Amino acid sequence: MRRRSKAGGKPVKTRGRKAGKLKRRIAPKAVGRRSSSTAGEETDVARLTRELTEAAEQHAATVDVLSVISRSTYDLQKVLDTLVETAARICGADMACIVRPQGSYVQFMATYGFSQAFFDIASSTPIAPGRWTLSGRVLADRCTVHIADVLADPEYTFSAAQKIAGFRSGLGVSLMREGAPIGVLNLWRSQVQPFTDKQIALVTSFAAQAVIAIENTRLLNELREALERQTATSEVLQIISSSPGDLQPVFATMLENAVRICDAAFGNIYRWDGGVFSLAASLNTPTAFAEYRKRSPIGVGPATASGRMARPISTLDNFILQRKVVHVADLTKDQRYIEREPDSVASVELGGVRTVLAAPMLKENEWIGVLVLSRQEVRSFTDKQIALVQNFAAQAVIAIENTRLLKELRERTEEVEKLNQHLEQRVADQVGEIERM
Repeated sequence: MRRRSKAGGKPVKTRGRKAGKLKRRIAPKAVGRRSSSTAGEETDVARLTRELTEAAEQHAATVDVLSVISRSTYDLQKVLDTLVETAARICGADMACIVRPQGSYVQFMATYGFSQAFFDIASSTPIAPGRWTLSGRVLADRCTVHIADVLADPEYTFSAAQKIAGFRSGLGVSLMREGAPIGVLNLWRSQVQPFTDKQIALVTSFAAQAVIAIENTRLLNELREALERQTATSEVLQIISSSPGDLQPVFATMLENAVRICDAAFGNIYRWDGGVFSLAASLNTPTAFAEYRKRSPIGVGPATASGRMARPISTLDNFILQRKVVHVADLTKDQRYIEREPDSVASVELGGVRTVLAAPMLKENEWIGVLVLSRQEVRSFTDKQIALVQNFAAQAVIAIENTRLLKELRERTEEVEKLNQHLEQRVADQVGEIERM
């Protein structure tokens, strides 16, 4: 008789087969759970590894930039070039630039990945704060601007630049100093791929470093310029004290320092003599122009910058500044050149003068002379340069006055010596007469 199970009276062999089938059904489910867990762990590891790699790259990039800033104290261009290149590389951008507002246009201070054709159109297009460009929008809003796709942004209308460069996603971060924007750091991608929050934070950090570099360079330049002005003034005063009665060394030192520090092409000093300004000293003046000035002293009138200062103010020409600094940004656009006044034409055509600065040399509001600096390109002199030239003009007056006083002293000394000799001779004659008596 076959054995039956107590549970259901079925053979033991049958129960064994069912148990085996149950194990085979359950086993695949257990394997599936283990595979899903392993895949999740691998995904987390990959994500963490990627984030760690990105963080390490960003940290290394920041260290590199700070290192460049510390090593390149006087080389702002190297710092900014490193900033834009590193920002583009770390953030996966195809193009990057730092621009600064320059009047109605923007000045490209550092660039990466742009073509010359883009520069040609971007540099010649007036870009002011506004919504139609990325830089203009950043300058207007004074905050970070992120454009996911310029072609889908109805306010972005700088289509000429976009067609040339081919950018789509853009990021602009403001360079702020004392609450005012001094520039913009722009990043562009050729495809539609918005920047991440971490990338935006990194670019913001780079923008702050750019401001530090620009500010450090500005302060160092101001310090260097101040030292140069102080040294130049000291040299001129030293020459004045060591060359009494000799104006040529004084004028030569004065012109050398003024031309160098003010970055002028050449300089001239004219002396007021009998109703005209005669050339007294020159440095680097083109030969043809210098010869013209020697042959044709500057008369009182509106012919040139120095003449404009001497001309009395009239109702027809009341913009002429009398006995004050004259600064002409572009001589070819001055009315006197347009009217083909001979001295203005000679300045432009013989001297190549475009920008001119003339500082009066006055003693008790009376003319002594004029100090003139000229540039052969259109580039205005700065307020500090103008102040320096005015200071030199005042020192020239001191030197001329000292020379005059010394000359008078020498003349009087000679007169006294002659008088003494005359008196001594009379005394000698009288003594001789007494002895003969």
